[in-house]
Amino acid sequence: MATAAGELPKVAKGKKQEDVGQIPQWKLMVRRFSQSKLSVGALIVLGFMYTIMILSDFIAPYPHDVLDSNNSFAPPTQIVWGPEGPGIYGLKQELDMERFQWIYTPDTSVIYPIRFFVQGHEYSFLGLFPSRLHLFGIEAPPDSNAKIFLWGADKEGRDLFSRILKGSQVSLTLGFFGVFLFVVIGSIVGTASGYFGGALDNLIQRLIELIRSFPDLPLYMALAAAVPLNVPITVRYFMITIVIAVIGWTGLAREVRGKVLAFRSADYTAAAIAAGASHWHVITHHLIPNAMSHIVVVGMLAIPGAIGLETALSFLGLGILPPAVSWGILLRDAQTVQAVVTYPWLLIPVALLIITVLAFNLLGDGVRDAVDPYA
Repeated sequence: MATAAGELPKVAKGKKQEDVGQIPQWKLMVRRFSQSKLSVGALIVLGFMYTIMILSDFIAPYPHDVLDSNNSFAPPTQIVWGPEGPGIYGLKQELDMERFQWIYTPDTSVIYPIRFFVQGHEYSFLGLFPSRLHLFGIEAPPDSNAKIFLWGADKEGRDLFSRILKGSQVSLTLGFFGVFLFVVIGSIVGTASGYFGGALDNLIQRLIELIRSFPDLPLYMALAAAVPLNVPITVRYFMITIVIAVIGWTGLAREVRGKVLAFRSADYTAAAIAAGASHWHVITHHLIPNAMSHIVVVGMLAIPGAIGLETALSFLGLGILPPAVSWGILLRDAQTVQAVVTYPWLLIPVALLIITVLAFNLLGDGVRDAVDPYA
């Protein structure tokens, strides 16, 4: 509709104009992040995986460390529909004398129904209180060889599905905490190096050069091998976390130093110093907040690498050790071609590891684009 000269156009009722300059920065980040469908999908996948990890003891039908020689390398269980709903057949175990392998054939005479929210082995729900309630289970007499192995069993007859769920508690958290620790160290050291400069900067940079002069994987292996073997599982978990952080902080520290050097010469920093602001105030109110977007992106993109590193160390016998379980330990059973060809379900942890790393990379790309002030 045409308007007279000098007259502002009227805004229709019920419509609200939003000034982009008045939108908080975090809302702009969320808006830019939501435009990336792959990153949003990766966030949903990771949210689902971490939810399953938290509830893994409740979802797992069997203990992850109970041996059962009657089900060594048992294949994934076939789900059938019986008169009472979904169920499974029992298994008959026979030894193939030519290949010396166990052969399992279903006993179709009886269908054992699958029940939901059943009582089973005791565990600590969320680490707070004991419980015996499980998501699903089988109603079968103790003398029957009827177990539900959704993803098959390993060479000791342990349920691979339950072991993968239990192993996710290590593989999905150890790398995360390791990255968090090296982000804290790298941010503090890099900020101090760039802000104070002088002899402190020179000392820190020479230390970083010394650490980075060693090949990464051999250095990680040497530090992991130095961890005592007889320490409790929890202590070894945190020591491996420290091993990941001890080396990983160097790259971030140099990047933060470069950011701080640029911010230190900015007008707002000079004005704060001229106004009598303390070093702590300048660092916490002007330097760290401006570098925070870069720190978050680096930390997000480093998580999949840390998860892969823990898996590699555990696979080599230098990370988490039995009786604890992680995805790296589970992959040790699939390190031969014969095992992979004969028992392909042993490679399921590889698929989960690929999905996790890919999801974190896609999420990191979305976060990087969202926090970019020039996007």
